[in-house]
Amino acid sequence: MPGYNSIEELRTALTNECYLTDDGLATVVFLALRLRKPLLVEGEPGVGKTELAKALSAATGAPLIRLQCYEGIDVHHALYDWDYPRQLLQLRAGGSTPLYSEEFLLRRPLLEALAQPGAVLLIDELDRADDEFEAFLLEFLSDFQVTVPEIGVIRAQEPPIVIITSNRTRDLHEALKRRCLYHWIDHPDLQREVAIARARLPHVGQQLADQVCAFVQDLRWLDLYRSPGVGETLDWVEAFHALGRYEIDAQTASSTLGTLLKERDDLERIRSGGGLDALIARSAERARSARQGNFG
Repeated sequence: MPGYNSIEELRTALTNECYLTDDGLATVVFLALRLRKPLLVEGEPGVGKTELAKALSAATGAPLIRLQCYEGIDVHHALYDWDYPRQLLQLRAGGSTPLYSEEFLLRRPLLEALAQPGAVLLIDELDRADDEFEAFLLEFLSDFQVTVPEIGVIRAQEPPIVIITSNRTRDLHEALKRRCLYHWIDHPDLQREVAIARARLPHVGQQLADQVCAFVQDLRWLDLYRSPGVGETLDWVEAFHALGRYEIDAQTASSTLGTLLKERDDLERIRSGGGLDALIARSAERARSARQGNFG
């Protein structure tokens, strides 16, 4: 896996994968690579936390191993399980191989990350998991090793690059945070969001990208149930482009707004009372300013 001699070199590599970083994020990722420390990234849904791990995997050429967390996840889903059908066949055949040996071990994401040198391990949405599972991770994150009772301690020859994401639906334990570097990712400002849209969607016109991004920026200032993330911004740009539009118009915006907003109350609020027309007018003005170099 290639190393990076400077923050700027790493930032360029991520940019080449269409992932744009600011100075703070580029610095903490560089330190995570250099210090071999897990990186805990928190932020609102859709700000690019998961995409960071994907881009880092692509930039370094390391395999990406993803552990998607959810309520009730346990060691058998995250670490290992036993291949019971093969064990049963072995037992019936009277084979000499011990039933609880690595031959019958099914590696789940955490154990797979220990087995693949230099892998990028994404532990996604850890805040959705239970406290017990978070506590289980402490040994793994401290020493990059796990204990399988039937086999013993399994250690990584080369520690994985660990990216942990959280939407902060609950606070994570201080013990886990102490083992990690930390960064909070905000929604991008207008200039960066336009740059992301142009990098990810080079076939889309500048005017459309400017206007959609300005529209979304204004939406995020409203008290919505769920603010749109960068992914929804890109989807909305693609929707207009697929319909042959080069700028936002009220009819197309209203009919495609479900690409951007995913809650009924939010949709009704924006569509009613002239709110949509006002946002379109405002976004057109901000897009013109953006093209003139004023992203305020």
